[in-house]
Amino acid sequence: MRLFVAVYPPAHVADDFAGCVERLRVSQALRDGVNTRVASRDNWHVTLAFLAGVPDGRGGDAAVAVERAAALAAPFEVRLTGGGRFGRGRFTILWAGVTGDVPALGGLSKGVRRELKRARLAYDPKPLRPHLTVARPGDRIDRVALEADRAALDAYTSPPWTVGEVVLMRSHPGPRPTYDRLGAWPL
Repeated sequence: MRLFVAVYPPAHVADDFAGCVERLRVSQALRDGVNTRVASRDNWHVTLAFLAGVPDGRGGDAAVAVERAAALAAPFEVRLTGGGRFGRGRFTILWAGVTGDVPALGGLSKGVRRELKRARLAYDPKPLRPHLTVARPGDRIDRVALEADRAALDAYTSPPWTVGEVVLMRSHPGPRPTYDRLGAWPL
């Protein structure tokens, strides 16, 4: 199974960010019938660790690892601001950045990864690049529109929020991915 460990913005931040996303060209294209794969509000998160192939019987071990990491961390404050894109052509991803206590966010990610390693669970070793995926438009909108959206994200800053919990999720990939919440632990 595919799992990930993440932090989620609270409702007041998601409400504010939704106003920004609604005005983006990827959202307008979606309303016009173009599948720009705008992430649903319920799926907005910042990934700390991604586990691609966890055997079905090991989900509990992942939960224990995340719980241990959370117990060693303290709450901290972040906000969404800025943005950019990963990839090119049909692999383009539009994202919002994270600022604030990014070192604490990085420390939480390292703690989660350390506990996953201790539990002998494989995870994607790529370094943390704190971001929230906004859309996966690929090449369905032109470069000018994509750059306008990136500029709009650059001009955006969310209200601050205190990261006070870490969440373990199961991912069901596809054109409209869905996630199941397996557990959450306070920092």
